[in-house]
Amino acid sequence: MIGRLALVVSAALAAPLLTSADAPAQDVPGIEICTVEKTMERRTSCLQSNVDFLQKTITKLAADHQQKLDAANRQIENLKSTVASLQKIVDELQAAQKKAADDQKKAAPPAKDTAPAARDGSK
Repeated sequence: MIGRLALVVSAALAAPLLTSADAPAQDVPGIEICTVEKTMERRTSCLQSNVDFLQKTITKLAADHQQKLDAANRQIENLKSTVASLQKIVDELQAAQKKAADDQKKAAPPAKDTAPAARDGSK
């Protein structure tokens, strides 16, 4: 009711701004209240208009959501490949660190216990 009233008021205010008096009326797409129609044909037409509007809206929303899902799936695949490459780098770094630690152990001779030798020399 308020929407129709606002439409009537805006149409009344916009009427003097129109340069052509032959401007055709435009139907604003949306849900209409069909119970106000008296004849069955007009009521059926109104209901069909509502059904068409809802089908178009659902189709548009489904397409929009499918695009968002496709974009999210592409982003997930990119992130998976990034994680895999980072995991490979981490594994390489850990292997290099382990090898360096092993090389360091091999290069350094085992430390002998020099403390008992010092005792023997002091006697």
